[in-house]
Amino acid sequence: MEPADRTTTTAAATAPPRLTPFAVPAPGAGAGAAAARAYAESVARTGWGGPGREVREEDVVDLLLVVSELVTNAIRHGDGLAGFEARPTEEGLWIAVHDHSAVVPRAAYAFPTAHPGGGYGWPLVARLARDIAVEVRPEGGKTISALVPLRAAGAP
Repeated sequence: MEPADRTTTTAAATAPPRLTPFAVPAPGAGAGAAAARAYAESVARTGWGGPGREVREEDVVDLLLVVSELVTNAIRHGDGLAGFEARPTEEGLWIAVHDHSAVVPRAAYAFPTAHPGGGYGWPLVARLARDIAVEVRPEGGKTISALVPLRAAGAP
């Protein structure tokens, strides 16, 4: 499957149910990539993994790269971070990055084939995550969500 096939643009999102808070509080508006990474890692290790089901370290690295790229893009190109969510699913960690701009990234419509001095983040996200969606929020701005697959340590 081509990475662009895993990207959708819709008007409404269906998020997993809210769960109890994790060790690190969820970053809100104005937070940075470091806070979002810390939160996502906490959710991956305690909400998805935990005693008896430790998360594979390579998958945590992939998760942190995806979070960094999406949050940095929200800050640089989306008029700032409006919020961040991370929720465990059976398959991995669902993340959602909210920003203040309703402009949908061009890469959401066509997978970039050239990188004129930048633009490496979206292809990286497309390779490491799946079910990528871009939703314009009715209250303004947009949400980019993705599922980052996680595997238990020791699993094939």
